[in-house]
Amino acid sequence: MFENNYLLPEGFYGNCEIFTNLILKYNRVHNITGSKNKTAVLENIEDSLYPLKFLPLENIKTAIDIGTGAGFPGLILAMALPNVHFTLFEPIAKKSSFLHLIKTTLKLKNISVTTKRVEQTKSFQADLISSRAVTNTDMLINLCKEYITSKTLLLFYKGERVVEEVTNLKNYKIYNHKRRNYLLIKDVNPC
Repeated sequence: MFENNYLLPEGFYGNCEIFTNLILKYNRVHNITGSKNKTAVLENIEDSLYPLKFLPLENIKTAIDIGTGAGFPGLILAMALPNVHFTLFEPIAKKSSFLHLIKTTLKLKNISVTTKRVEQTKSFQADLISSRAVTNTDMLINLCKEYITSKTLLLFYKGERVVEEVTNLKNYKIYNHKRRNYLLIKDVNPC
């Protein structure tokens, strides 16, 4: 179903089917995502999963996702990584409510949903920080700086301008897949 080398947990594909049906149903009324058909939802799921090919998963126990929206990528990553606790930050109430619905429906115990902006909450150490289509890289780092330790990995799903956004960074790698650039930062200290 999805192009991935990572072994996905039992029940993952069934959960994706339920997620897809619910997102399409609720999207008609609440407009929670730009994905208006099953193909678009499945493409967003695949996009969310692609970093499993290169992430060093053995060191990741806690993760946050900034601006999760309808679930991409944080909810999907949490479904794929049941041993990692994800805190999903989504300040828009209708999207946060949808994330709560999915969490409850799929009985996902490794997810916390916060209806606040990441910078408005009490911070904790995160092993992984992900975000897709929220803001530029410098601003993202600034928003989540209280969550970052020397071991934190930052995974930002970026578009064409990624090269312009990394001029002040070192120890990063950009992975490309289709039209997506996945920016993985291992050291946030500026050059």
